[in-house]
Amino acid sequence: MAIEVTRTYAGSIQNHRQVCDGLDSLGDSGSKIWNVARWTADRIWEETDEIPDGGTLKAYMKAQECWKDLNAQSSQKVIEELSHAFQSWFDLRHKDDKSNPPGYRKHGDTRPKSTVTFKADGFKHDSENNRVRLSKGKNLKDHRSDFLLCEYQTRPDVDLSEVNSVQTVRAVWNGDEWELHFVCKVEVETLDSAGDGVAGIDLGITNIATVAFPDEYVLYPGNSLKEDKHYFTRTEYDTEGENGPSEQSMWARRKLAARETHFYHTLTDTIITERVERGVGTLAVSWPEDVRESDWGKDRQQEVALVGVRPHLSVPPVQRRDSRS
Repeated sequence: MAIEVTRTYAGSIQNHRQVCDGLDSLGDSGSKIWNVARWTADRIWEETDEIPDGGTLKAYMKAQECWKDLNAQSSQKVIEELSHAFQSWFDLRHKDDKSNPPGYRKHGDTRPKSTVTFKADGFKHDSENNRVRLSKGKNLKDHRSDFLLCEYQTRPDVDLSEVNSVQTVRAVWNGDEWELHFVCKVEVETLDSAGDGVAGIDLGITNIATVAFPDEYVLYPGNSLKEDKHYFTRTEYDTEGENGPSEQSMWARRKLAARETHFYHTLTDTIITERVERGVGTLAVSWPEDVRESDWGKDRQQEVALVGVRPHLSVPPVQRRDSRS
């Protein structure tokens, strides 16, 4: 049986020297739109004691000159990211009243390079020649047909001509250069049933997951995840800027998110591999109260549920315990 999943593939830009200035302009414009919208939200907040929602901010920003620096869908995505950041802050305030609202994208007198997202109307993909055409906003065009043509290369085992469709393309500054991320719909073959066995999964803190297979318990410790969270969170707080997160603070935040994603994907891959090898067709995931209220429980349950994802990553250490002893 085939199921359709969403995957993101990274590609290096082969003609980086030719397009980097144009991508720099787009990334700078994304930060400018964010900052103007953030300033607007701050003014409304002071007057009404409420943060405007995404629709209100979009309606206001469409009249601002910087909105036309990007393709309309790309500008809208910036506002959606800002609204999501505010919502995340609201949710966090219930647990940490010292948490800071989303800041400005500014470091000293310069703006960092924001990720720019191109939806269906903003790119044209040529999978046969490994090229993608990215739209500029009206303000950044020298003429009506002006655009950025990026030549890219993905991993040898990735062929974007074989995916069902490319949903969005993101231009991402990785700290050294620009790269492209392709968000794609992909069909993945799955077994109708791995077997008749049943295994239970307990989610925890000390042990991220405890899986009770028919013949033994398998424990997955979370020590490395907690160490990463402690180190990078401290780095983020130590480098917080006066006008919002500094570049070093944003780097620490991105690095922690990437390492957590890597860990969760690895955990998912390992559990599913064990399930198939042991003939287990059903996984029952518990929902303990202390995990539900933690920062980790929801994300981790979502990862465990992604049975179609099989990334090639290193396997985390496990502790095995015979259930018969």
